[in-house]
Amino acid sequence: MAGLFISFEGIDGAGKSTHIDALAQVFATQGRVVTMTREPGGTPLAEKLRALVLNDTMDAMTEALLVFAARRDHLQQVIEPALARGEVVLCDRFTDATFAYQGGGRGFDLGILTYLERMVQTTKGLDGNFVRQPDLTLWFELAPEIAAQRLASARVPDKFEAQPVDFFKCVSDGYLRRVQADPSRFARLAAAQAREAVWAEVLQAVRQKGWLT
Repeated sequence: MAGLFISFEGIDGAGKSTHIDALAQVFATQGRVVTMTREPGGTPLAEKLRALVLNDTMDAMTEALLVFAARRDHLQQVIEPALARGEVVLCDRFTDATFAYQGGGRGFDLGILTYLERMVQTTKGLDGNFVRQPDLTLWFELAPEIAAQRLASARVPDKFEAQPVDFFKCVSDGYLRRVQADPSRFARLAAAQAREAVWAEVLQAVRQKGWLT
């Protein structure tokens, strides 16, 4: 079977992480090997960079460069090998998050992010080089005000989770721009619903691709 790459996106508090394990179990019951991973992170090196990005004070360019450095190692060490083996890769965030958080939230230059995206994610395929993107991106769309209420009772926040509502409005707008630029890749999920209703939308989005019986 061909490998599948599915990313899970949304602002902090959108609840996306709760559905990754469930979807992995569904794929496993159908005989697929599943690799679950996250960004920034996924490799020993990338996890070290993740800790810096989430906790240390730095400007937006430094954040972006560290995130893309982590992504390159992640792609080389985990994602591309898993896809080559025909596995299903479920990734908690990918490049859309960089455009949303550093581009939207931090206001960093989208042109530079696009250049880094092409440089870091270019890989070889049967038809030549191409920029690796998820086969499907599940966007857990949630109003920033609701996300803030959810985060208020969460664990000790990292530097992004501690940002004000206005920051998350800009992040959400950043996600929306990515959806509008590549709508066929995204499934927009109404994340304010009960968990069971959101899960039903997750399953529907994956089934519509023909990946689940």
